[in-house]
Amino acid sequence: MALSDLQIRRTITPGKYADAHGLFLQVAPSGGKYWRYAYRFDGKQKGLALGTYPDISLAKARERHQDARTQLAQGVDPGALKQAVKARKANTFEALAADWLSRQTLKDITRNKLSLWIERECSPLANMEVTAITARDILAVARVVESTSADRARRLVAMCGQIMRYGVATGKAERDPTGDLRGALAAPPGGNFTAITDPVNLARLMQAIYGYQGHPLTVAALKLSALTFTRPGELRAALWTEIDNDTWSIPAARMKMGRDHIVPLSSQALAVLQSLPRTSVYVLPMQKDNDRPMAANTVADAIRKLGFEHTAHGFRATARTILDEVLNQKVDLIEHQLAHAVKDANGRAYNRTTHLPARKGMMQVWADYLDRIRIGGNVIQLPAKAA
Repeated sequence: MALSDLQIRRTITPGKYADAHGLFLQVAPSGGKYWRYAYRFDGKQKGLALGTYPDISLAKARERHQDARTQLAQGVDPGALKQAVKARKANTFEALAADWLSRQTLKDITRNKLSLWIERECSPLANMEVTAITARDILAVARVVESTSADRARRLVAMCGQIMRYGVATGKAERDPTGDLRGALAAPPGGNFTAITDPVNLARLMQAIYGYQGHPLTVAALKLSALTFTRPGELRAALWTEIDNDTWSIPAARMKMGRDHIVPLSSQALAVLQSLPRTSVYVLPMQKDNDRPMAANTVADAIRKLGFEHTAHGFRATARTILDEVLNQKVDLIEHQLAHAVKDANGRAYNRTTHLPARKGMMQVWADYLDRIRIGGNVIQLPAKAA
């Protein structure tokens, strides 16, 4: 007699319980229940695992069983086919990339960034067998990114090259095709990050930011980029647990120089933070996934939409220039706040709390200045040489 749902639920005695045409439920001494299909192929007795009950219901087990019987009727060994499919999945770009990434010694912020690149930008490659991936396949992925950032496209190709070379080393790929892409992508502009350092243009940028009608998280990221002038990755990965009253403490693991860093928060920066919902551990989560930080290109894309030649990283050069040339702040304070390598007279690196009260004052001066030029106060021109 065929099995029933009630019978399966009540059965606890170890043994094999037949359904029909070789399908049976095997109950283990531990209590686990497993679907199996016993069949003959090429004159040999074989077995095929179809899943575990109750994850696989009786109806689903019968469906899988019928698929296997159809394959058998067509002269295909369902067990061998399952193993072949499993082997192909194990040799996809997605699987190889995950294996490669798991073996890299990286800071969490870098690991998360690469993981997002693999998942999103490289999604067309995900289910392709590594041995079938060509230079054209990788170029097609890079072209999409190149439309917004030539530098990012080149870094994406470089990452794919590392993954493919790892595949060659582990015997899963025959060669790295990214070498064939030499010269295929536009060269990124040389020099420093594009930045506005002229007070008149900065005033226009700040007016555009405060008038931007984009997503609230993006608007907040734009404002905080200007107010804190931290590195973009440090801001995107900011956690609520790092905010304490009027300071933001960034751990060494997320800092480029590998040292803890404190960012004093002006009243304007605190107002932005207070306007944000706490629906994630991240201050600026991804708009559609609270478990991840904001995407790397969000701020840059927003600035581009506003019509300005300026990067998210460019706010650092903006602050460095104007705090010195216009607001007459001490260079040492500015360098400390930029988390650059500043040392004392004995050659020792200053710790994160060095000149903290003075830096707090400077950050408030900076925020007040941004408000003043945005609202329409007197904009002091830079000296011709500095401009």
